[in-house]
Amino acid sequence: MILSVSRRTDIPAFYADWFFNRIQEGFVYVRNPMNRHQISKINLSPSLIDCIVFWSKNPKPILDRLNLLDKYMYYFQFTINPYNTGIELTVPKKNSVIETFKQLSDKIGAKRVIWRYDPILLTDKIDINYHLKYYEEIAKRLYTYTDTCVISFIDLYKKVQRNIINTSAREPYINEMFSLAMGIVKIANSYGITVQSCAEKIELEQLGIKHGKCIDNILIEDLLGIKLIVSKDKNQRSECGCVQSIDIGEYNTCPHNCVYCYANFNKSLVLQNKMRHNPNSPLLIGDVEPDDIIKERKMQSFKKNLLF
Repeated sequence: MILSVSRRTDIPAFYADWFFNRIQEGFVYVRNPMNRHQISKINLSPSLIDCIVFWSKNPKPILDRLNLLDKYMYYFQFTINPYNTGIELTVPKKNSVIETFKQLSDKIGAKRVIWRYDPILLTDKIDINYHLKYYEEIAKRLYTYTDTCVISFIDLYKKVQRNIINTSAREPYINEMFSLAMGIVKIANSYGITVQSCAEKIELEQLGIKHGKCIDNILIEDLLGIKLIVSKDKNQRSECGCVQSIDIGEYNTCPHNCVYCYANFNKSLVLQNKMRHNPNSPLLIGDVEPDDIIKERKMQSFKKNLLF
């Protein structure tokens, strides 16, 4: 099993105590996003979890507790964008998150800290030149601390459209995507960073940018030194190359409140959920309710190909 922590919210930044309590207890409850009274019990035994993939804009709260994960393999998808608080409302200042990135890389190695520069959007003040200028500013500070940069262009889902309605943010046109990608890969190459795309329809391989996988079986096999028997995640959109994983997050729970976020679509609900968070609960938000039905999920270790 591969554990995603989490596409739906920033657990390292805001829910670190809860996460480590779950690791200590050995299980976690996850509500079904489509049926909130249906709960899956996820076994967190190191014998079942082949790898943990963390997603964060600020994993600083867990840096001093990484020793508690010694029995697990893991890596980080660490987002650092060039946006200000008008777009990323409560993300810490860039100097702070870049320092955290360096500290994390020093602890676990550059291969296991992947820099995400996404989603790429344009506004009346953020143009192609702006992106290329600040991409290089970040790259020259990270290049010895990461091997890989993942890029993607904003997708204007209906939920995202509602979030950006009071901004001038927009999706780049196709020619702008090519110009941005060409400039980014040229800068990245000069610093020895490999660029991959994330869930993109646009073909950028002629520029040297291959389609990547955020939940990456090839990287995990390299880290573990063992072959995985795992298939593509059918629950993700067709452009996504990720392999199967279980996500333990919940939507509308990330206080970063980035306007481009597909996982937050109700600010007041985010605040309510954060207030309902109990670090001692098996659930990320709230506690088990009388109408809840809890079922233990069948687990599979992809490196052993055994069912439990």
